[in-house]
This record gives sequence, structure tokens and C-alpha cells, in this order.
Amino acid sequence: MSNAPLNETELAALRAWDTPTICNALEITSPERRAIGFTVEPLVCAFPYLAPMVGYARTANIRSVEPSTRPGAEMRDQRLNYYRYIAEAPGPTIAIIQDMDGPRRAYGAFWGEVQSTIHHSLGCLGVVTDGSVRDIDAVAPGFQFIADRIGPSHAHVHLEDFGKAVNVSGMMVHSGDLIHADRHGAVVIPHNVARAVPDACKLLERREAVILEACRQPDFDVEALGRAMANSADIH
Repeated sequence: MSNAPLNETELAALRAWDTPTICNALEITSPERRAIGFTVEPLVCAFPYLAPMVGYARTANIRSVEPSTRPGAEMRDQRLNYYRYIAEAPGPTIAIIQDMDGPRRAYGAFWGEVQSTIHHSLGCLGVVTDGSVRDIDAVAPGFQFIADRIGPSHAHVHLEDFGKAVNVSGMMVHSGDLIHADRHGAVVIPHNVARAVPDACKLLERREAVILEACRQPDFDVEALGRAMANSADIH
């Protein structure tokens, strides 16, 4: 299938499903990725009521335990170049940020009122990070925080690099990867199957409906379950 960026209709078709269903669908469209490509460590979703976000990864590395040794002017130029990167097509984008401080990761928050507002204004939907977030009551409306934790301080937080491969909560992400994320976590959707994933979700829904309907019947028992499982498997 085409690797061209998805249009809004195609993105909306993916947003219609939660991230666990997307993971299940990828077992059909990309069985070789059944055990890779998704977050596997616990993350906190600051706004679980928001709809799933689907967008193109913008990757970066941060540190916060110690201050950067680079000159201030160099850091400002880097930050502006990073914002240009966030704003690049295709969009919408999702920031995928790896905290490089090892066992002391999430020491300081890169994300709060200011960064969420800047990123939101540049077409970014939210962040998935193993760092920390803050300013929960002042985040740009509709911007999602999925993070290792919520904390009070930004400490010495600074960008180390951006645009390179990162590992966030066990999920390997390359710049430009298509990401689906919600309160359950996040998953990479391979570009070459992205347009097939909604149909795979619908297939799974039809299969599950047969079993769920059987469970709701007053005469449900294990034998009825067996029949329902066989009927479900026959749906293609």
C-alpha cells in the first residue's frame, strides 16, 4: 500500500479506535510486529477523556539533572530549529521525547503550559515521553500528555538532540513514524499498512460481537461459548 501521508479522512478512521484495538488489528496486518512497536512500561495519561491522537512522530532527547554546558545562544538556535522541525509537514505531529538521564529520568519536566501551547500552535497533538510533565491545569486545551510521571519542577531540562530514533517506554520510534496513542499507551503503525488497519479493526469487532452476544444470552454456558468461538473464527 502507499506510503504517502494519510489525509484527514484516513486519520479520522484510525482515531475512531482505541490503541488496544489498533494493536490487535496490527496482529492481522503486520503479524511480525505482534510483540514490538508499542509502549510496554507504565505511563501516566494526564487527560484520559481525550480522544486517541494519530500523527507523525517528531523525536527528541532531553536531560534535566545537570545543566547543559553549551552556550546560551547555541541552545536558543537549537530550540528554534527544533520548533521548525515540529512544524514540518506532514502533520499533524506527536512529540516523542526520550529522557536520557537513566535511572533519574523524569527529574525535570520539559512539558508544561508554555511548551504545550507552543507545540499545539505548531500543529502538534500531544506528547508521549518517559520524562515528566507539569502545569496540568494550564495545558493548551486538547493537548495530550502521556508521560512517566507528573512533577513540579523543570530542573535543568534541555534538549540534547532531535530527529533521531528514540526509545520511549520500550517503543522504538523513528522520526516520521505514524503514532496512535491514548490513555492505554502508544503504538507505531507501519505506513505501508496504515490504510488497512481500520478494516482490520472492523473485522475484529465483528468477530468479538459474536462472542459477546452469546455471553449475554440467558442460556449461556461453555458449550454455547464453544459454538460462538467457532462462528467467530469463520468471519473473514
